[in-house]
Amino acid sequence: MSAGTYAPRPGAAPLPRMIAAQTALETRILLRNGEQLLLTVIIPALLLVLFSAVDIIDTGTGESVDFLTPGVLALAVMSTAFTGQAIATGFERRYGVLKRLGASPLPRWALMTAKTLSVLVTEVLQVVLLTVIAFALGWSPQGNPFAVLLLLVLGTAAFSGLGLLMAGTLKAEATLAAANLVFLLLLVGGGVIVPLDKFPDAVQSVLGLLPVSALSEGLRDVLQHGAAMPWSEAGILVVWAVLGLGAAARFFRWE
Repeated sequence: MSAGTYAPRPGAAPLPRMIAAQTALETRILLRNGEQLLLTVIIPALLLVLFSAVDIIDTGTGESVDFLTPGVLALAVMSTAFTGQAIATGFERRYGVLKRLGASPLPRWALMTAKTLSVLVTEVLQVVLLTVIAFALGWSPQGNPFAVLLLLVLGTAAFSGLGLLMAGTLKAEATLAAANLVFLLLLVGGGVIVPLDKFPDAVQSVLGLLPVSALSEGLRDVLQHGAAMPWSEAGILVVWAVLGLGAAARFFRWE
């Protein structure tokens, strides 16, 4: 046996390995949180089943599930990337978890990258579950799946930026209240369940600029109407993503 075979090798692990390990940890924490799991998975699934099975809201011509599924997919992205991430990160900041992680070999930008990747992993599970439920309800999707994927990624970036901005600037209790309030307001007024054309014309133009409206209408154009790529909605999501992520990077407070 040569000398030094078992000598310690101090130093940080390679950056990709650290990000992967943190992503796995963030995903396990997210999936073990019962309240967040209810918000991100159960509520969108229940809304899809309820409003598809019961004719409560006039969704226009065609099957209700064809209108509702794109909106519920957008709601699932918002619940995970914005609401769930804002609340979890806000309380991690309050209890000093972020401060301690910020002093570790893992760079702060890499920590935020790991959080966003964990959101994407959770969203994959959400999309699979909601797609299975929608097919069981008679959903008939159309359009280009690559356009759907791009819209979902842009929506995730937009909502992640807004969620991190809220978590990094407000107190944890304020983040909890504000994130849930925004979730409820956008559920009603974001074109998820209620069509935007049910609102007054002056209100429609404003609501159409919201990220959840852009995501739900963009997904609806592709999946329900077979559009190639809704560039106007994609552009709105890009603007929100740039503004949200830029503001979060600038104003996020770790303590």
